[in-house]
Amino acid sequence: MTWETTTEHQNEKRKSSMLQPKIQPSDGLSFRTCTVFIFMVLQSVGEPSQLICSHQPIVALAGDDVILSCHFEPAINARSQTVIWTRTDLNPKYIHYHNPGGMVDLDQNPSYHYRTRLFVDELKNGTVSMKIFRVKLSDAGKYECSLPLMKMYVSIQLTVGAVSAPVIEFVSNQSREVVLQCEAKGWYPEPELFWLDGEGNLLSAGPTETVRGPDDLYTVSRRLTVRKSDNFTCRVQQKNINQTRETHFYVPG
Repeated sequence: MTWETTTEHQNEKRKSSMLQPKIQPSDGLSFRTCTVFIFMVLQSVGEPSQLICSHQPIVALAGDDVILSCHFEPAINARSQTVIWTRTDLNPKYIHYHNPGGMVDLDQNPSYHYRTRLFVDELKNGTVSMKIFRVKLSDAGKYECSLPLMKMYVSIQLTVGAVSAPVIEFVSNQSREVVLQCEAKGWYPEPELFWLDGEGNLLSAGPTETVRGPDDLYTVSRRLTVRKSDNFTCRVQQKNINQTRETHFYVPG
């Protein structure tokens, strides 16, 4: 009796298990695989990378080297990309043309021969900046960095200036007054010239004389009549290129 009862109970359990849905081990494996796949997709789909250059004009002085900074943010590997720097106001417009195999000299504007460089080792970090050596006044303008395969185009402005230290000299020296002249040569763009006393106060002086030479550089000069002993300063400044030069002069009693 006991044996039969146990057998009937086991039969009931078998029938019950047959009615329940079966989960094969392969189903569990498929579930785990699907979970990993979804995770990988979510990881790969992030914020799209953007090509970013300086929004403010880059300022350089004639004769210096300058870097037109441009990079991807977030960083991506750009080694397999074609990177082209151009100035549309020039003909030919190509400043630097870089293929994955290296620089292409074809159609480069002659003014930039041997004066440009791309940081090839930094392409893998998303840096596509261009360096210009020995900047000229004629290099000032709007540059465009483009990656045609990615359909990305960004522009950046380069401003080029020229400066020099002002020179002060006696024009006349009479018993009760001294006339000083301050002159600054080779400036670009056109600067302003001021006279200041020993405490930094602006002084009333003669009109500023300006001459623009055939090289487009400006020479400015201005005279000051001095009637007392003091330290005097001639200040020349150009706000567009954020440049200031000063020379100090002491007039004894």
